[in-house]
Amino acid sequence: MIEKEILLKAFRLMCHAKSMAETYDANRQICKYVHSTSRGHEAIQLATAFHLENCDYVSPYYRDESMLLGLGYSPYELMLQLLTKADDPFTGGRSYYSHPNSKEKDKPKIIHQSSATGMQAIPTTGVAQGIQYLEKISSPLLLKSEEGALPVVVCSLGDGSVTEGEVSEALQFAVLKQLPIIYLVQDNDWGISATAEETRTMNAYEYADGFKGLSRIQIDGTDFTHCYKIIGNVINEVRTSRKPWLVHAKVPLLNHHTSGVRKDFYRTEQDLAKDAMDDPFPKLKKLLHENGIGDEELEKMETEAAELISAEFMKALNSSEPDVNKATDHVFVPTTLTEEKGDRSPAGKEKIMMVDAALFAVRELMEDHPECIFFGQDVGRRLGGVFREAATLAEQFGDHRVFNTAIQEAYIIGSTVGLSAVGMKAIVEIQFGDYIYPGLNQLVSEISKSCYLTCGKYPVSTVIRVPVGAYGGGGPYHSGCVETTLLSIKGIKIAYPSNVADMKGLMKAAFYDGNPVVMLEHKGLYWSKVPGTEEAKTMEPSRDYILPLGKANIVLKADKNKLENGESCCIITYGMGVYWAKAAAKKFPGQIEIIDLRTLFPLDEEMTFDSVKKHGKCLVLTEEQQNNSFAEALAGRISKECFKWLDGPVEVLGAANIPAIPLNMNLENAILPNADKVWEKIKTLLAY
Repeated sequence: MIEKEILLKAFRLMCHAKSMAETYDANRQICKYVHSTSRGHEAIQLATAFHLENCDYVSPYYRDESMLLGLGYSPYELMLQLLTKADDPFTGGRSYYSHPNSKEKDKPKIIHQSSATGMQAIPTTGVAQGIQYLEKISSPLLLKSEEGALPVVVCSLGDGSVTEGEVSEALQFAVLKQLPIIYLVQDNDWGISATAEETRTMNAYEYADGFKGLSRIQIDGTDFTHCYKIIGNVINEVRTSRKPWLVHAKVPLLNHHTSGVRKDFYRTEQDLAKDAMDDPFPKLKKLLHENGIGDEELEKMETEAAELISAEFMKALNSSEPDVNKATDHVFVPTTLTEEKGDRSPAGKEKIMMVDAALFAVRELMEDHPECIFFGQDVGRRLGGVFREAATLAEQFGDHRVFNTAIQEAYIIGSTVGLSAVGMKAIVEIQFGDYIYPGLNQLVSEISKSCYLTCGKYPVSTVIRVPVGAYGGGGPYHSGCVETTLLSIKGIKIAYPSNVADMKGLMKAAFYDGNPVVMLEHKGLYWSKVPGTEEAKTMEPSRDYILPLGKANIVLKADKNKLENGESCCIITYGMGVYWAKAAAKKFPGQIEIIDLRTLFPLDEEMTFDSVKKHGKCLVLTEEQQNNSFAEALAGRISKECFKWLDGPVEVLGAANIPAIPLNMNLENAILPNADKVWEKIKTLLAY
């Protein structure tokens, strides 16, 4: 039998949740920000919360306020988020109600929670992936309970979200690796206004049958005692067996989908009456009666709850608003890497290729940091990457640290959120820039926003390697440059090395930065096979060489007399553009200054603007298709900041404005920039 104290605690918190929903509804003008409440879901949420330890991780979804109450958060704390107040303990007024995150020592840990339904499945599975690895290496980073119990991970989902493809990717990985995670699916038969019958061929329990190795159970989510026993058994099983489970709980939706999509908009009286019959609140009240708790005591608890919620609501309402001067805080965590250090060109070393510079940098990082792992498609033992950029790493570090994944760009990218949260340092790879798009959901919804919406509690420390660029007939799906797309995402950093030393120095800086960094690596420069790119090979820098992000480089200077006579111009570029610019500059001896940006965000505006102001003439050169590109945006910024120093318009040169790089090499060459096209632009500039 469940202890009476637990039943009374559950009833008290159900009273809180019920009174909170009623209070919010009665104050619709005040509770103006969109929110959902947990009415109908309370039993399964509270039962789950009661079994979790402070070493565990849980990802509640936006209807899980009762779970948060069960974890020990006060109504007042939740209301601060509802009303977007300064003291909102989760996001400081930046996100919606029941979008928690927490590192509190006496509670389970909660990573950033987004509103994108189902998207939390991948980051939360990444937490379980990280925990499994930390267990394997007996890392001191692994959290345990005071009694020494191992952590479990709970990912809470609505049944409607399980149709998302990214949930499938998470389940696939969890089963493949047998991770210690529970997917708690709360099924209320609704997906906003659409019923389950309209939108799903099966529920989550039936769907889970297709994932061999995923244990599953279906329960009545309205019966607290049933939920408490079953979820307790499952949590204990995962705590010991370290294998994944799916728990499918049937519940009613007693309140609105959200405050903005009210139940009377789309549900009939018959729908509402049917759901009301499964209300967990009177069910638990009846059980308490049967256990000798009288009406007077229960009514007193309800009255006290109503009074508490009223007082807490007024207290939250009168609390401080966020400081608008801090609205831009916490986009990134600060980095201490601000100066170049180490030996860039050690004496007595031979020149190496860029692909090897990346390999050697990753190898050194993995040697120095046991928490560092590397994974992606085909980077494991047999191949070591399609460009051999991970060759021998698996042999040296083992398959638990360097391994292949399925074709799951979303998982590769999104799992780094959870890995970072438990103290891991993941370096991951997307095989080609053209294939990063399935991962953009995770990059935008989860990674980029995590630091900002957790007020710095959960920055995502990861390096995402992406080979890009065209050469030699790579074709329309293996040749794309994606920097403009990525630069439209705020909250990530982007490096783009053009030579060996920069590759190694930027890779090290990206790893130690503490924020998400995308390394765009031009595959045409990997081996210097493209004519004119031999200078991409340099001596390998020393082991301690680090090149901070945001530091551009002058790779070619103009002669002083040409500059003073107004006969010079500057070219602002990066990647392959550096070599087109250098080739074209040979026809204009002493007249060209070339700036290699090296990092696209943060951007070295100081060096860029100084160069433009010196020369008065500027070309921004990119390999991307030109219209609406980063290069055009940069040209606009240069025009604004350097207007009074310019002799003429800032020129831009990029690829032809077509949707893909053609496979035929003659067509490929025709649409890409080259030295001759740069030469023509320089002639135009110098004529100003």
